Amino acid sequence: MAEFQRAGFIGLGVMGEPICRNLAVKGGLPVLGCDNDPAPLRRLASHGVTEATAAQIMQDCDVVFLSLPSGEVVAQLARAAGGLLAGARAGQFIVDLSTSPVDVTRELAREFAAKGATFIDAPVARTRAAAEAGTLSVMIGGDAAAFARIKPLVSTFANEITHCGPVGSGQVVKILNNMVLFETVVALSEARAIARRSGVDPQVLLETFTRGSADSFALRNHGLKAILPADFPEKAFPVDYARKDLRYALALADQTGIRALGARNVDLWFDAALAQGHGNRYFPIISQVIDAESGTTS
Repeated sequence: MAEFQRAGFIGLGVMGEPICRNLAVKGGLPVLGCDNDPAPLRRLASHGVTEATAAQIMQDCDVVFLSLPSGEVVAQLARAAGGLLAGARAGQFIVDLSTSPVDVTRELAREFAAKGATFIDAPVARTRAAAEAGTLSVMIGGDAAAFARIKPLVSTFANEITHCGPVGSGQVVKILNNMVLFETVVALSEARAIARRSGVDPQVLLETFTRGSADSFALRNHGLKAILPADFPEKAFPVDYARKDLRYALALADQTGIRALGARNVDLWFDAALAQGHGNRYFPIISQVIDAESGTTS
């Protein structure tokens, strides 16, 4: 890890703050942090993170991590006057932990390469609890040499690190992972609604699924822990964020000539949930939209 002298971290939200903390505690190098909200910076100060502006981070850090709400925000920050590209220099590494569109990621990689800098996509998967514990799954797109250099730092906050291929490949895998998850949650929601209206206890249904071929991560987590108890908190992975990721998948499907009808079906349910004012609630709330008679969501 010694070959990097100082790390920067831009975006200290729900996932960014615990990731940055793990990087600062375990990474063996100074960390500068930047966010519009001063609260996470205050909390991180006791772990050795120093507050800085994005421009200062680009000037002082040879590796910069981004954890931002969308690819659009990443591109805006990169291309703004005095933004990340303006401050980029030869030999610098920029690691995007956000979930971003594949085409935007590849365009930004070319723009940073023109400055001699290396842009790597490294979207993260799993929950905030996994971010706190340092057990995220990270899917990395970049060449083999870049992957080898960045992996030790990523290992401070992830226990599953996959080199998915050239730049943009990490985003492909992450976006499609989420697409499959969303489709599975819709399938579970439909099954639960049909069972309930057929006189079968949804708890019996979903618990029996865990002992058969319908078993899955989505069943055991989103099904048993959210859909069944109707637990859809705010500040989890909300409908509006999930819909953003799904739209990235649909754009990629269009670009590759795949109809992706299952994913388009999920988009209809996300639209319905947004129309009912559930945009900030944990996305399995679509189960209540699919079967509106099944109980309250308060």
